[in-house]
Amino acid sequence: MEEKKRVGIWVRVSTEFQVKEDSPEHHEQRARYYAEAKGWEVIEVYRLEAISGKTVMELPETQKMLRDIQTGRITALVFSKLARLARNTKELLEFSELFRKSNADMISLAENIDTSSPSGRLFFTIIAAMAEWERAEIADRVAASVPIRAKMGKPLGGQASFGYTWNGKELVINDKEAPIRKLLYELFAEHKRKKTVAAKLNGMGYRTRNGSNFTNTTIGRLLRDSTAKGIRIANYTKSLGDGKKWVIKPESEWITITCPAIVTEDLWDECNRILDQQETKKKPTKKTVHLFTGILLCECGHKMLVPSDGKKYICNGCRKNRIAKEDIEEIYYENLKSFLLKDSDIEKFLSKADSAIAEKESHIKTLNQEKKRLEIEMDKTMQLYLAGQIPKDSFGKYYNPLDEQLKQIVATIPTIQAEVDFMKIEYLNSDTIISEAQSLYDRWNTIDTYGKRTIVEQITECITIFGDEIRIKFSYNPAFFRNHPDWERNLKGSSKRSA
Repeated sequence: MEEKKRVGIWVRVSTEFQVKEDSPEHHEQRARYYAEAKGWEVIEVYRLEAISGKTVMELPETQKMLRDIQTGRITALVFSKLARLARNTKELLEFSELFRKSNADMISLAENIDTSSPSGRLFFTIIAAMAEWERAEIADRVAASVPIRAKMGKPLGGQASFGYTWNGKELVINDKEAPIRKLLYELFAEHKRKKTVAAKLNGMGYRTRNGSNFTNTTIGRLLRDSTAKGIRIANYTKSLGDGKKWVIKPESEWITITCPAIVTEDLWDECNRILDQQETKKKPTKKTVHLFTGILLCECGHKMLVPSDGKKYICNGCRKNRIAKEDIEEIYYENLKSFLLKDSDIEKFLSKADSAIAEKESHIKTLNQEKKRLEIEMDKTMQLYLAGQIPKDSFGKYYNPLDEQLKQIVATIPTIQAEVDFMKIEYLNSDTIISEAQSLYDRWNTIDTYGKRTIVEQITECITIFGDEIRIKFSYNPAFFRNHPDWERNLKGSSKRSA
């Protein structure tokens, strides 16, 4: 049985007035009803009442929510609108990045965004692109100042190389570390092995600046650093982004600056000549992508995988079922259009969806009008009571029925609003999938394997092999198609089966 999705609900209203007029209870109920419609389990409700959305990232409740996302306690956050999560664009981008890194979903009901759906993932992609653009703009501005600072001999940030220290803006020799740095070169010239040098230094009781043991990587990095021979190179690396590796810039951008030397140039050159002889470059192998890995299942429940250099998907469990890669791709392609792109089905679904949404939105409008009428009537009743025109023992007779009816309407509105939210998001989801399916069908032979795989992942739930029967189950399941006879297709005795 598939585990229920664990979600949290985010409730924030800015002022005490909004707390009264636009109640947190309304937002919570609306989110709860949506989660219930999706079959999700609500784990936590995060409440920020009468708090401005100018900045919320550092608030305790926000940090609690982010911890729950990062630890996997919840895998999605439901909120009434984006402005309720954060009004600050920078913080919204930060939220989206944190959610993306934790593989968690954001569901905004007012904007009809559910990142667990294809259309929602498209929004997430756009948000991530905006964040990347903003980071790139900042990085460009910082990068532009780096060469100028380097040419002036100013520090560019970070610690001085082992054996050196910064004295103001000047790089000087560290009397404690320099002898160890020099010994490192002498040991390598003698033994010609980084592992041996690390072991000998550690055995002598020497440690790196932060107190750690010397390692092969540390030895190699220090040997390659030309600072030791009196030539400091600046502006030679750049970062590819948060958490990503640093890469070497073109030599034309490097800036060399003289500094005090720890070893002779001859010793440095000798050690690096040895390193050049020892190091061999390995070409990275390109990871093979198979269209249906993780999607193609055997009847025994195990996934079907393609062995290295293999041409068939083989069950990873019973090892009985197998099918050629070309055959399953052709079967999938031949049946794609009949599954998803029937004009009559699409027209019927879209018409029904539009009608149902319009009907429920009209119902909400009527309820809001009735709510306003009752509030006015209750206010008049209260004024008459305060003016002495309604006796105390008769006040409840006039006021209580109005109050009861108002409570019922207030409880009903978020329920119907959640149904509209659900339908709109399902509608957008199906619309995206139809578009993706048509694109896949029309351009199948013109896109590469990576492109095909991306779209197949979005529109296919699973493909199961049952002996001589192949069952393809698509993710295209809005309300109209849930009981549609063609939503799931069985292919029996296909000539494409491979023994």
